[in-house]
Amino acid sequence: MADVQPFRAVRYAGAAGSLADLVAPPYDAVSDEERAALYTRSPYNVVHVTLPESAASAGRLYREWLAEGILELDDEPSVWLAREEFVGPDGVARERHGVIVSLEATPYTDGTVLPHERTHPHIRDNRRRLLRETRTQPEPILLLADTSFAPTNPETPADVDVAGTRLWRLPADAADGLRDAQLLIADGHHRYESAVELGAELGGAVRIMALVVPTKDAGLQLFPTHRVFANRPDVAAGDDDEPCSGIEDALARLAQLRHEQSAAIRYRRDRVGIVHGGQGELDVELVDRHGLDGIRYTPRLEEALAAVDGGTADAAFVLRPPRVEDVFAVARRGEPMPPKSTYFFPKPLSGLLFHPVAP
Repeated sequence: MADVQPFRAVRYAGAAGSLADLVAPPYDAVSDEERAALYTRSPYNVVHVTLPESAASAGRLYREWLAEGILELDDEPSVWLAREEFVGPDGVARERHGVIVSLEATPYTDGTVLPHERTHPHIRDNRRRLLRETRTQPEPILLLADTSFAPTNPETPADVDVAGTRLWRLPADAADGLRDAQLLIADGHHRYESAVELGAELGGAVRIMALVVPTKDAGLQLFPTHRVFANRPDVAAGDDDEPCSGIEDALARLAQLRHEQSAAIRYRRDRVGIVHGGQGELDVELVDRHGLDGIRYTPRLEEALAAVDGGTADAAFVLRPPRVEDVFAVARRGEPMPPKSTYFFPKPLSGLLFHPVAP
């Protein structure tokens, strides 16, 4: 049973300036160049806390912002409705809906929250140190709820409106429908696990902020992460592929295949074909038979094809979008998926709300 609750959010006050200058993508989606630009955009931009020079400096800065009125604590606890307008890597405009709640971070063995990816210890350690120093979560992790739960959309103007994301306050009981739902981490494994570890370290459960999106939401879309191989002429062989007349023909054929059997497009400069795999195998598992030497990943089809056409890669494997039910099924079996199996977009922005952690 998920322990979801309303919470008193910490938010930027008017003294901080325009919210558009203060928010940022989450830490793992910010390049070094973007970090430098955001650092100079505003002395109060959230990257000063999410990507600091040190965890200790982030903690000091966060406390200064609270003391100086740059950040303010809400008077009442709330659940927040989130509506995110975005254009995905496929060029299609969508709107995703969910609710932002406070969630108790419990070990996976409890069975309430499921992972689908492995984490890296050094990243987890860095996030735990930052959480220990700041005692705040500056953005929600993204969870999927295997439920049709959907709160009523308010007819009033949004309380927060920036960069395609709108937030409305909801009554404290608005998330009660999530209590019986099983939750899957879509994005934020390192942050979730660091919170669990911090709770064990401090001797009490830590609560964090989560954007929960129902699996039935029309705006929820998983995108594929295509594989591109360089300096791997062996990967470009594939004489037994099902031949196609071109990429459009291959994409049309791939879309018609059943997901119960793995498949992918192998794209080379002189030919295009479909690779067929085994029953019950994921598409990424089919491609990962080639190993990881010389591999790189991209969610953008045109980028994968251009690498081959431009001669910087030997072959590209074009994958189908993963299905939410497959990700849940693998997670329930306790089997982590291969790296870069899923690409959830967009990632919730940092700086819209801050969630004080406890104890």
